[in-house]
Amino acid sequence: MKVPARTLVPLPDALSFTTGAAISCGTGTAYGALRRLDLAAGDTIAIFGQGPVGLSATQLARAMGAQVIALDIGAERLARAGEFGAEHLIDPGSDDPVEAIKALTRGAGADITLECSGAPEARVAAVRCLRTWGRACYVGEGGEVTLEVSKDMLRRQLTLIGSWTFSKHGQADCARFVVEHDIDVERLFTHRFKLDEAEAAYQEFDTQTTGKGVFEF
Repeated sequence: MKVPARTLVPLPDALSFTTGAAISCGTGTAYGALRRLDLAAGDTIAIFGQGPVGLSATQLARAMGAQVIALDIGAERLARAGEFGAEHLIDPGSDDPVEAIKALTRGAGADITLECSGAPEARVAAVRCLRTWGRACYVGEGGEVTLEVSKDMLRRQLTLIGSWTFSKHGQADCARFVVEHDIDVERLFTHRFKLDEAEAAYQEFDTQTTGKGVFEF
């Protein structure tokens, strides 16, 4: 693909093109959101949805020194979150996520939440499970959410952020962070395809049960 040179981000020698592709999309999305949330070592973060963006956030948040609570209704994705360093795993289909998170935090709630699923129920829970003065970020696309503004937001002094994309400088910063912290982004990829397998690849990932896929040439 021919593009203007000013739009390119140098790929560190330590990273593969596959890792670079992840950084330019899902991993970079997660990194940008965590930076906007000002995540710090010692924070407790609940990450709703453990697809490619959520799993990336789990990897990155652990490298930043945070305690991760991972949530997903899929057993496979939840198990992978545990492999990626999440200390606590919650299936919202079996347990009330707000009550479970408050139990894990001795009633206080999470310091920070990141909503990656786009599910209305997850968006509500990502706000209601926060401690007072907590911060939530939505990155999951589409859909709607309904909140009680006074009860859910104002009287608890919460901050709600929407995060969608990031600059090329943000991509470069993410790449440096991955190298410096030796994060194995390649582990996100559960499937590899050739271009002539595109139809089967999209059918596979439409199930929303697996990790990340990549087309290799």
